[in-house]
Amino acid sequence: MVAISPDETAQWDRAPRARRTTLMLAALLGLVSVFSLTVGAAGTSPWAVLADWLAGREIGLADRVVLFEIRLPRLAMGALVGASLAVSGAVMQGLFRNPLADPGLVGVSAGAGLGAITAIVLGGLLPAGLAATLGYYAVPVAAFAGGWASTLVLYAISTRRGRTSVATMLLAGIALGALAGALSGILVYMADDAQLRDLTFWGLGSLAGATWAKLAAAAPLMILALACAPMLARGLNGLALGEAAANHIGIPVQRLKAVAILTVAGATGAAVAVSGGIGFVGIVVPHLLRLAIGPDHRFLLVNAALLGAALLILADVIARVIIAPAELPIGIVTATLGGPFFLWILLRKRGVLDL
Repeated sequence: MVAISPDETAQWDRAPRARRTTLMLAALLGLVSVFSLTVGAAGTSPWAVLADWLAGREIGLADRVVLFEIRLPRLAMGALVGASLAVSGAVMQGLFRNPLADPGLVGVSAGAGLGAITAIVLGGLLPAGLAATLGYYAVPVAAFAGGWASTLVLYAISTRRGRTSVATMLLAGIALGALAGALSGILVYMADDAQLRDLTFWGLGSLAGATWAKLAAAAPLMILALACAPMLARGLNGLALGEAAANHIGIPVQRLKAVAILTVAGATGAAVAVSGGIGFVGIVVPHLLRLAIGPDHRFLLVNAALLGAALLILADVIARVIIAPAELPIGIVTATLGGPFFLWILLRKRGVLDL
């Protein structure tokens, strides 16, 4: 038997590093949150508002509106959307045992996009009563319904005799994504100029429309999904050994797949519904953390939530100030940052880069 020294054991045990990373990411999230509340076209400062409140002075109406009705809901939505996309990516990569997996593989993003495009282009055909009831929420509701519908169809296709095939799920997800893209293209062809402008801004993603009401509608599902995700950690760790080995050590693989897919569908569907198409967060964040703290999902999922929230808040700040007073769609910022990183992952996997 080969003896393992304490130094070698400490080298392989990444738990202390993962815990330190959690603390650092929590501090980073706090810093970027304060930065997000401070930066903007308006000159409102949270410190001045806090000083007025502590001194018993009345807070100005403009400061109240900017801070509590614009920046705070936008900050909360950015944190939840970023955490949801990052955790969904980590779950999908663990489920497919592939670091390049993405929430879009289950068809949620494509289905949500088709639902949103349908609401924008064909929303005028709705009965007057229903249109008045949905109002501003027609697009988010349609996007969420489209994401869930595509996920249920995918799960039904890939499940046979009570067992879900991950390979079939991957192939069916690609096919459903292509079909949703084709139907979306037909609707885009039918759209007028105003609808095309709405489609463009929704597809590029934005947090500009964040309100407390919209947050209250989407936050419960995202929070529920984020709370359920850590419960999948042990199963995803076991699944890394293969389905047969995971079954032998007592992991209910079929139930794990079902819960994982529903968790990803809920988190990603709600996130896409309120923020539009925001790419690369689900790929970049989990992979970056695997390089830093290893593949243990007990730590990976928690840290993915913290880093995803911090990165999306920071991307939103960049989107707000880079061409101020105008605002850049946040999807452009995440694609600009995530695209080169994704290419680096591909090159590294091919062995082109010796990193």
